[in-house]
Amino acid sequence: MQDEYRTVARAGVHETEVNRSRFLCALAPAATEQEAQAFIATVRKEHADATHNCWAYVIGADASVQKASDDGEPGGTAGVPMLQMLLRRDMRYVVAVVTRYYGGVKLGAGGLIRAYGGAVGEALDALGTRTRRRFRLATITVDHQRAGKLENDLRTTGREVRDVRYAEAVTIEIALPDADVDAVRVWLADATAGTARFDLGGEAYGDA
Repeated sequence: MQDEYRTVARAGVHETEVNRSRFLCALAPAATEQEAQAFIATVRKEHADATHNCWAYVIGADASVQKASDDGEPGGTAGVPMLQMLLRRDMRYVVAVVTRYYGGVKLGAGGLIRAYGGAVGEALDALGTRTRRRFRLATITVDHQRAGKLENDLRTTGREVRDVRYAEAVTIEIALPDADVDAVRVWLADATAGTARFDLGGEAYGDA
């Protein structure tokens, strides 16, 4: 797995104008290819009267899924430059749709490539990006007597506490950078006189 990736901070739309043609770039985070396709369908429906609705998306922290469409523009002048801009900015789990309303002036292949790629770049600048980092999930099981202080200590040292469940014992789910696992294991044994259990789980991404 990648240690970290970048994605768009929020969904939104940014508009640019090139030689009287309007370019509206809609960006959104997308966890799956299905989410990306649903977003594209929504934008196409909203702008059914537009000249073109070109799109590109990148899914997977390692960019394993990359797709793009020129939607009737000359081959390689719209979807591909949009996709290239997303990849150049190290964007993942993101979908971009650029809606074009033709303004009466032909842009030529070079102009189209610059306009579509540029629309995505400007939208990323306007909406902002965020970095997501890989964490190891871990579960701490501890008695009720020590649980409150332990949870408080975890939070005050900047650990991400994802869930706390109370039963016969208290289960605290946390997310850690790989490099911190051993240190937390030692600290936990020390803080609870060896009474707490520490179980490593899978991996997930969280905000860096």
